[in-house]
Amino acid sequence: MTILEGIRGPRDLKALSEAELDILAEEIREFLVQAVARTGGHLGPNLGVVELTIALHRVFESPVDRILWDTGHQSYVHKLLTGRQDFSKLRGKGGLSGYPSREESEHDVIENSHASTALGWADGLAKARDVLGERGHVVAVIGDGALTGGMAWEALNNIAAAKNRPLIIVVNDNERSYAPTIGGLANHLAALRTTDSYEKVLAWGKDVLQGMPVVGRPLYESLHGAKKGFKDAFAPQGMFEDLGLKYLGPIDGHDTGAMESALRRAKRFHGPVLVHCITEKGRGYEPALADDADHFHTVGAMDPLTCEPLKPSSAPSWTSVFGEEIARLGAEREDIVAITAAMLDPVGLSEFARRFPDRVWDVGIAEQHATVSAAGLATGGLHPVMPVYATFLNRAFDQLLMDVALHQCGVTFVLDRAGVTGADGPSHNGMWDMSILQVVPGLRIAAPRDADQLRAELREAVAVDDAPTLIRFPKESVGPAIPATGRIGGMDVLQRAERPEVLLVAVGVMAPVCLQAAELLQARGIGCTVVDPRWVKPVDPALAPLAAEHRLVAVVEDNSRAAGVGSAVALALGEADVDVPVRRFGIPEQFLPHGKRGEVLADIGLTPVEIAGRIGASLARQGNGAAADGKRPATRRNRTAAAKETRA
Repeated sequence: MTILEGIRGPRDLKALSEAELDILAEEIREFLVQAVARTGGHLGPNLGVVELTIALHRVFESPVDRILWDTGHQSYVHKLLTGRQDFSKLRGKGGLSGYPSREESEHDVIENSHASTALGWADGLAKARDVLGERGHVVAVIGDGALTGGMAWEALNNIAAAKNRPLIIVVNDNERSYAPTIGGLANHLAALRTTDSYEKVLAWGKDVLQGMPVVGRPLYESLHGAKKGFKDAFAPQGMFEDLGLKYLGPIDGHDTGAMESALRRAKRFHGPVLVHCITEKGRGYEPALADDADHFHTVGAMDPLTCEPLKPSSAPSWTSVFGEEIARLGAEREDIVAITAAMLDPVGLSEFARRFPDRVWDVGIAEQHATVSAAGLATGGLHPVMPVYATFLNRAFDQLLMDVALHQCGVTFVLDRAGVTGADGPSHNGMWDMSILQVVPGLRIAAPRDADQLRAELREAVAVDDAPTLIRFPKESVGPAIPATGRIGGMDVLQRAERPEVLLVAVGVMAPVCLQAAELLQARGIGCTVVDPRWVKPVDPALAPLAAEHRLVAVVEDNSRAAGVGSAVALALGEADVDVPVRRFGIPEQFLPHGKRGEVLADIGLTPVEIAGRIGASLARQGNGAAADGKRPATRRNRTAAAKETRA
């Protein structure tokens, strides 16, 4: 049996010798490479925190001591050391989450898994501990990339203000978030990494000066009294200490003994302490270290020896289609610029950045700043395009509303990973954007159904310079092109029956699902019209008269049912005096468990069979009605006309 197999909880680590700890670290890395290669997941970040996590669980007593993981994708080692070693279904239905999960373990605290939040959690937990008089330490592990987020610094400001409140911040500094960390903080940490001379000089000075007769001790005490200035001359950690944080480091994050020593010192300190450790993302796995892009931040299922995908797909991804088109647009228009929040490669800006390096900015994990900066770029005469994961734009709602929309700035937001993302779980599903953003005046939202429409709608979006525009697409391969048979207003007609009873409004990538549902209904003798609105906000005025020709309208979207496109359509029909029932098919108001996208969609009823069945049941409840004999359904306008005819 391996040492790792004998670990059932953190207490099992306490009795291991230094040599056994080294073996354990090797076993964990080998396990991670093999396990994550089978399922896909966050490999590079976890290879980098092996010794750090071992040290944390040897020094602290989880769960009495709260260990918080910012950007929880680095928690795989933590899972292994807290008794969760079945990675066979990692990120799959019924298997382990790729992030901390309270349902899985009492050792997990934060399920959010959005960067820069752990320090705020730590501040609140430490205050609650003190108010209630409870014991235990609070330890927050945060990456250098997450420290580029403004929330982290708001929390640091408050943590440092309570100088007598014990709280430990571990900065996992690997010089990267997805890509290399950028900005002033990155430069500061780089200076700290490369200047370890302070502690050495101070130790030398103490030994030499105190050994000098008569003047030695007074000289040393004078130098020690000038410690702040002396320290800054050798290592610029003053920024943290000026805030009121005790600073320890930099520490080699792959030296378990050194990490334990630093953490024990921090544990004894009666106030906030920052432990700065240096780690290497992808440590111990040469293919990850050789990957300049992101050190295997996230991998799909692959061969661990060759790193070739186990299920290669010839279909392009939505992200790659966007990346190619934005690069083309950049060549055509010099005013198009791009801004990203620490995700240059994941959101498809690599080619744009290669061709136009002076027209792209990575602002770090700072979506709020990115949005306001985009407003400034637009006001200055440029057209900024800001691609971001849909779930992360939620953080910048106020800035989109009050800085971009209020000022009528021509900014194009591109939401990657919109809708159900699947394996990344509840915090990463992009299922709220079309609900939250319905209230933004002047904003136009597009949901392309295929690659051709993505290209076309992106061009339409950047042509608007007096209002914000937004395009959304999911995390998956692009399906085949879906041709339109005609156009009504700005909507594409995908199918129209001779005697249609149901109008299916297919939002973006739900078009294939709607077409299949229409086929099932047609087999039951129920004619369907299927339209793709292309731009879902505002609702196309041509939709109301088209809806009036049908018995039922069904809106199908991979967004929350609450206040989404279906609600907007119902409101628009009501305002147009069209009394046709509207059925809304979307994501229920709940946090969805992780699993494959198709599995999650099936669980929530977004399948052709389920949709067709529920539409058929709705029609049955309506009874035969006027539409059954080919007459138009009743509307307020129709009833008024009928009353006039009767009176005549």
